[in-house]
Amino acid sequence: MKILAVEDDPSAAMVIESVLRYLGHEVILATTADDAFARVKAEPIRIVVSDWLLGRADGLDLCRRIRQSSRDYVYFILLTQREASDENEQLAMVAGVDDFLTKPVVPRELRMRLHVAQRILGYTQQVQQLESFLPVCSYCNKVRDDRDFWQQIEEYIRKRTGTRFSHGVCPDCYQKIVVPQLDQIDDVSGRKP
Repeated sequence: MKILAVEDDPSAAMVIESVLRYLGHEVILATTADDAFARVKAEPIRIVVSDWLLGRADGLDLCRRIRQSSRDYVYFILLTQREASDENEQLAMVAGVDDFLTKPVVPRELRMRLHVAQRILGYTQQVQQLESFLPVCSYCNKVRDDRDFWQQIEEYIRKRTGTRFSHGVCPDCYQKIVVPQLDQIDDVSGRKP
């Protein structure tokens, strides 16, 4: 899997990169939060392993930016030399961090966290696929929403997108439905074209 490693210390970056490669992952390195954010926006990265302290913007800032802007879920692991206190874990959790590891990185622990990350990302992909289906009644064309409520498709789309509809008749339906109905009216009324 492609993993973005964010570390501003060259020695620590080399260590995290070698551990991730050893675990069988493709690694992209970034040294600043801005560079990392640009990489997440430009490439299909689903896992970020970031140091907490990165200079101007830290790992928590990076996580917040990713959470606010990313369409796909990005699993975020925060690395730190800080004490794993309740306060630090709370700060990380509020910022949107998925996992929290103290340095130095223990490859066995990171492997387990990455295994969990891959499993969660697999589940999020399954949920996205299921949510992309829209149940439509074969008879009346009503759609079922996520609360198991059936409604007209126009109302369903309007509520989600704000789209308003104006109804008309397409050329195929005009020929197949409207023209025969007009002919039938003419036949009943006695008028012939």
